[in-house]
Amino acid sequence: MFSTRSNLQAVVGDFRIDEMMRYSLFVPRLYNLCKSLGFEPGNIMPSRAFCSDENQGYPIILITKHFGTFPFNHGIVGGIVATDRHGPHASHGKDLVIIQASHVGYDPDTKTFGTYRRIQTANDATTMSCGKVASVIEWYQGEYRFAQENIYLRRQGETYLVTIDNQLLNDDRDEGLFLQLDRMVELDGGSTVPVQMHSTSRTYRASSGFHAALPAEVWPHDGRMKIGRYLGPELFTFRRVIKGDIEGRSHLEQNLIHPMPWIVTSAEPMLVAAQVNTQAEFDRTFRTIVREKHYQNKKVLFISCISIDISPREGQLFPLTKGVPWAAYIQDGAGGSRTLEQDEIIGLLQEQSADNPDQIDLEDAIDDMEQAQEIKIEV
Repeated sequence: MFSTRSNLQAVVGDFRIDEMMRYSLFVPRLYNLCKSLGFEPGNIMPSRAFCSDENQGYPIILITKHFGTFPFNHGIVGGIVATDRHGPHASHGKDLVIIQASHVGYDPDTKTFGTYRRIQTANDATTMSCGKVASVIEWYQGEYRFAQENIYLRRQGETYLVTIDNQLLNDDRDEGLFLQLDRMVELDGGSTVPVQMHSTSRTYRASSGFHAALPAEVWPHDGRMKIGRYLGPELFTFRRVIKGDIEGRSHLEQNLIHPMPWIVTSAEPMLVAAQVNTQAEFDRTFRTIVREKHYQNKKVLFISCISIDISPREGQLFPLTKGVPWAAYIQDGAGGSRTLEQDEIIGLLQEQSADNPDQIDLEDAIDDMEQAQEIKIEV
């Protein structure tokens, strides 16, 4: 009942993050995979659906270098795909690639996810990454902390008791954390009946399954103990009024709200949120690509990933970004298509060479433009 690992797996499925590769390997392998599928060098238009953070710039540089063109912008803050841009993207190239990636920072010193050291700030400040994800889940984390602090456990002889703040018992609220009370307290004729009413809370008999699932020390004979970390994701849901805009400010929150109990109870909430969002965006975007008339009869490769941003060390300008592919959709332009699960797309990428003879030298390309004959614009 309270196995966070197994229940978390039920939310993110088989999404493993141990199969990752540096972007400096991922991008040339992706390019060579495209070539192996019959995509035509020089006529491939890559597109990226990344967050707007500056630490996503290094992957964009690598895409430019290996695909020979600056990628089309398919993304909204948070790694959301702007599917209304499919048509313009399709018109900009013969063969099409879309790379969607939610991102999360990583601190190699503490071995934790969710932060990134920004060397352009006055004091190299370490802040949240992705900031959009952090801002979305902050409210839910606050609601969860309130519940952890305001549910108490105690024991009276052989009777196990749960005391719950009245706010958490108010089902008329428009938003907040709502307990799965029938999983926590003993039912009387199918209803939850308190054994004691207090000024700001109520006490119930704990259900046999609930008290048996928790260690004996959380049920003190003397005094009471806050439920704290034992308030597992199976014991509550969230409700919040979210404006239903499509692919706008609230889209990320809509992707995350249903799995949010598992996100806020996770040891790495930012990582889990990135996994959930990547899965949701792949599923949603894949379906829009299939229906998009401008992609019909064209070769298309769509891949979703997580980008892990490791803060630059002293002397480094860019993060050591690693990519974790989740899934891919491939369309051959002749009516055939297939969806690849994580093991399949990782296996295909690892079969590809990391050497790309078609890559461009960005310095030479910039120098060529600087030396090009001036073209006067007539108005």
